[in-house]
Amino acid sequence: MKIGITLNDDQGMKSGVCAHFGQCSHFLIVESDGKKVTGSKVVANTAVHGGGGCTAVTEILKYGITHVIAGGMGMGAQNKFAAANVPIFGYCGKAEDAVKELLASALGGIDPCKDHGQDGNCGH
Repeated sequence: MKIGITLNDDQGMKSGVCAHFGQCSHFLIVESDGKKVTGSKVVANTAVHGGGGCTAVTEILKYGITHVIAGGMGMGAQNKFAAANVPIFGYCGKAEDAVKELLASALGGIDPCKDHGQDGNCGH
């Protein structure tokens, strides 16, 4: 499993999960054997959100991710992940806790973010 997580900064597992997928400053790419973390790296989000379509989806998919965790996400991004068969999960808190919960099958889905016309997660 390869998990892509939106981050507020570049502190990796200690970072907070960013409330808005397309506006995160960094992604955390976590590799797992399905039960434990086997590696991770922080990469900059070079595709900042901008109007019609979320180019950050294309950016994070370049890393071969199989799952995504974010605090909030618009329907355009959700639809792009669905088309790529990449499940998405919502989380508010530290990245390391989000990974633990995903590996324990304890994370739920994600609502469209309110900035895109509907209620979202993390008060965003």
